[in-house]
Amino acid sequence: MKYSQATDYALHAMLYLVTAAPDKPVSVQLLAEKLGVSPTYLSKMLTKLVKAGLIQSVSGVNGGYRLRRNQQDISFLDIIHAIEGTASLFECSLNHGSECLIQQVVIDAERQMEQYLENKKISELAEQFKGG
Repeated sequence: MKYSQATDYALHAMLYLVTAAPDKPVSVQLLAEKLGVSPTYLSKMLTKLVKAGLIQSVSGVNGGYRLRRNQQDISFLDIIHAIEGTASLFECSLNHGSECLIQQVVIDAERQMEQYLENKKISELAEQFKGG
């Protein structure tokens, strides 16, 4: 199981927004420099985070991106779903449907992982980051 590089960058961008300036807009250029990624590539991920309601775009000279939701309410799963979508990671290719025992095991594992990621908030990581 592997998440895309876009999800990696989105998680890091969100952590930066929470730790650096939760209420102040951060420019795409600054975020891109901090993450070591092109601003164009990063903009695509930030657009997905905006559409998911996690951050907002602020226009103007001092514009950029800032948190839209309270940082204590933003889970890892929220960020992952914004980038990857919500489709299951596994589908039985033999078309056994819901009776497929293998699919049942994998889907149960996915639910457990999603529950963990839903309970893990980006603000918790920010506190560790600030303290360390």
